[in-house]
Amino acid sequence: MRTDPVRSLIEPTQGTALAVSYLRVSTKEQAEKGGTDEGFSIPAQREANRRKAELLGAVIVEEFIDAGESARKADRPKLMQMIQYVKTHRVAYCIVHKVDRLARNRADDVTIHLALQQAGVMLVSATESIDETPSGMLLHGIMSTIAEFYSLNLAAEVIKGMTQKASNGGTIGRAPIGYLNVRIRDDLGRELRTVQLDPDRASLVEWAYKAYASGNWTVSQLHDELTSRGLTSVATPKNPSKPLVVSSVYRMLTNPYYKGDVIYCGVSYKGAHEPLVPAEVWYQVQSVLTAHKSACEATQLHDHYLKGTIHCGSCGSRMIVSNAKNRHGNVYPYFVCAGRHAKRTTCTRGAILIEGVERLIEKYYQRVQITLAQREALAGMLRHEFDRLMSAEADELAQLTTNRDRLEREQTRLMQAHYADAIPLSVLKREQDRILGELDQVNRRLDAHHSEYTDARAHLDDALSLLANCADIYARCDDANRRLCNQAFFTKIYIDEDDQLRVENARPFEMLLDPQINADALTWAANANKAQTSAIDPSGQGSNLVRRVGPVGLEPTTRGLKV
Repeated sequence: MRTDPVRSLIEPTQGTALAVSYLRVSTKEQAEKGGTDEGFSIPAQREANRRKAELLGAVIVEEFIDAGESARKADRPKLMQMIQYVKTHRVAYCIVHKVDRLARNRADDVTIHLALQQAGVMLVSATESIDETPSGMLLHGIMSTIAEFYSLNLAAEVIKGMTQKASNGGTIGRAPIGYLNVRIRDDLGRELRTVQLDPDRASLVEWAYKAYASGNWTVSQLHDELTSRGLTSVATPKNPSKPLVVSSVYRMLTNPYYKGDVIYCGVSYKGAHEPLVPAEVWYQVQSVLTAHKSACEATQLHDHYLKGTIHCGSCGSRMIVSNAKNRHGNVYPYFVCAGRHAKRTTCTRGAILIEGVERLIEKYYQRVQITLAQREALAGMLRHEFDRLMSAEADELAQLTTNRDRLEREQTRLMQAHYADAIPLSVLKREQDRILGELDQVNRRLDAHHSEYTDARAHLDDALSLLANCADIYARCDDANRRLCNQAFFTKIYIDEDDQLRVENARPFEMLLDPQINADALTWAANANKAQTSAIDPSGQGSNLVRRVGPVGLEPTTRGLKV
């Protein structure tokens, strides 16, 4: 049995100084070396600390052991227990074998030492002359700095050695399943550590890659098959051999080690080990994994094309898909209020069959599809309004054009003056920068004038064409394109308690479907045919439709829909 790392030791006599002993090894291997419960280091530290306590005339009353804990971190469990212990008990000394058992950086050393001082405890080293005297404090500081340097230097040397090993094709750490870490001796009797194919597992790993590359398996199915074929992990002194878990199979399929590469610190090196699968098979497996992942995500995100668009008319929450099964095993998909389902709201909205919601939306498209006469009237009124707005801004366009011509002439005169040595280079650069900046602003404004209305006209024409055929288009669409249609027309669709639809139309359809706008368009068309007049509304001020719609169109959301 392993000794309890916190142990009550000798019962002190009256007037005897009390001490605690702190012991630590960095790795679990050190703690179990030699097949014993404590290895070799901990008993040696304990004996040294005991002898130091005798020299101090003290008795160790508690012992704290961190087995397999690095001194690079200060939140070691037994160290924390020791600090709490000395705060609540009258202890004179804290004995460590060496300063580096306590901490290996100056910041942690200062923090731990300060906590001990505040508890009235003196830190004592069994092998170093460290105490509270000035010379002892000086030595403490020096030894702490040396310990920190040793730790940092050791880490740098380890990384350097591992990088060199990886660059030579060596395997870092334990080889993955399908390979074995082995020790052999060369002709001179020197021990070499290398990697060889595992005769019991390599063929199964190779089969797994080729099977998955075919695209006919999922990772879960492959895991089940490998388990049935007897693939297990390699036994260790602590863990027996056992079947792999699904995540281990996935990591195996994504590990480039099997195609002959060694990865260390994010850098790929050509390995010296024998590749288990050809590179083209490995890359094919990655392609299949990506395809399966994308298909899985798509299924999870879009299990119905209306999901994300439908909202509860009572509380405004999204409506989510829920499948109900009757006693005969038939499954019926419903939309249910997410607020009621999660009990975030007091909503009482009942579930509604998804098939019923689909029919409601199809009927809505039939109801809002405009006639050819409405389309021509809206198009004529919009074009007239665009022309009116362009003419209203003709003065601004003329002024912008005049400014552009003036700046270009000024730029030419400036260059001529410089060539005639009338102005120095510094003045030329400064003035050129000013002119170029003003020209850029003017040209951008001119481009905006021309492109803004051109783009808006094109987008609104597309919207009208879509609106004139929306019911027919929606009826012919598959689920993916129905999703696109709904995203183009609506921001939200609400289902009320009486199973009626309320919609929030997206731009520009909230204007094009406005009854008043449609009435104005028909009136304008009738007046235009009779009197060839540009009046759009009774006030004679023109419709505000174009400015309300703006240049934002449908291209991002309806691309791919054919009218």
